This record gives sequence, C-alpha cells and structure tokens, in this order.
Amino acid sequence: MTLKVVIADDEDLIRAGLRIIIDAEPDLTVVGEAADGAAVLPVVRRERPDVVLMDVRMPALDGIQATGRLVGLDRPPKVLVVTTFENDDHVYDALRAGASGFLLKRTRPDELVQAIRLVATGESLLFPAAIRTLAGRRTSVPDPRGVPGIDRLTAREGDVLRLMAKGLSNHEIAAELVVSHETVKTHVGNVLAKLRARDRTQAVIAAYESGFVSPR
Repeated sequence: MTLKVVIADDEDLIRAGLRIIIDAEPDLTVVGEAADGAAVLPVVRRERPDVVLMDVRMPALDGIQATGRLVGLDRPPKVLVVTTFENDDHVYDALRAGASGFLLKRTRPDELVQAIRLVATGESLLFPAAIRTLAGRRTSVPDPRGVPGIDRLTAREGDVLRLMAKGLSNHEIAAELVVSHETVKTHVGNVLAKLRARDRTQAVIAAYESGFVSPR
C-alpha cells in the first residue's frame, strides 16, 4: 500500500526538498502541495491523502487553524506538524488542535519518512518525551473535569494509557502487560472512545491535562 502525502509550507525550497525525499520511497508519494494553510484544504478534499506535512507558520491561515479544519473533515488525514523549534508553543497548540505528531525541519531524511509511516499507522507516539515537555510547560493546574471520560477508564485501560504516554507501541505494551496484541488493540480503542480522542496523541494530551499522567 502506498501512503499519499500532501505538503503544506510557504517556502518553495522546503516543499521541493520534502517532495524529493518522500517520492524516493517506494511506499510513499506526494499527491499535492499548498503554499498556505487556506490552500491546503481544497487539496486535501481533492486528493484524500493519508498524511499532511503541515508547517506551523504560514500566511492566510496558519498551521494550527488549518489543522483544526482538516480534522473536522469526514475523512480527515493524519497531520504531522513540521517546525523549526521543538519548544515552540505553537507546536503544542497544533497537537491540541488535532495534529498527530511533529517533526523538526532539521530532521534527517530517514527520520522523516519513518515518522510519516508511524503517524499513518497510529501504533505508537512520535517523540513522546518532547510532547511530555511541551505539556509540562503548558499544563500548570491539571483539571480532570475538563477531560470527559478520564474517570470512566478501567484500571487496565489506565495502565495502557500510561504506557502510551511513554511512547510504547501496541506490541511493546502487550509485552509489558503480558497480554496479547489483540487485547491491547481493544484497550487502546476503548481509551480513544472514552476520551473521544482521534488518536494516541490526543489521548496522551488529555492524560496530561487531566493530571492522570504527570508531565513532570
């Protein structure tokens, strides 16, 4: 299966470089580009990509707003934010808006393509330590009441969520808890449903903001 990618960045050189790297992979293909956040919406509606590489700072509509609009589509793609600084507060805002992960623009080509594959499958968390750091800077007073469903998790689902926050994949969680891979998939699905989270990243952010998992 070939994963379809759309690139949204206001710099022509960045888009061209990303396209070369991605199109060199046999299982990845760039199906569209956009130079600003507003332009990416019609491209996504037309091409139905699996993953969108989204620059945070763009004219017309920034990456945060564009991400929020994309995840509201009937068949939303996964959004992978591309940024210059990992401690940029805009990155956390983009994750809260629905992005599934982020990458630095200085990331090596092999890390870029692996990140696209990882985000597309959704089986583990991209850069869990960095997300924890960002959450720790932004979450001063945890509020469990602000995260509906967190109190409905079973003890085992809570265990799974904590391991998700550490960045463990389903197979790694299964080994840690000594259960089957299918059992873990069921627990992960239940966690996402109860927290109304579209993916692992959103579930982990909810865990941090509610205080269920401490980012510190």
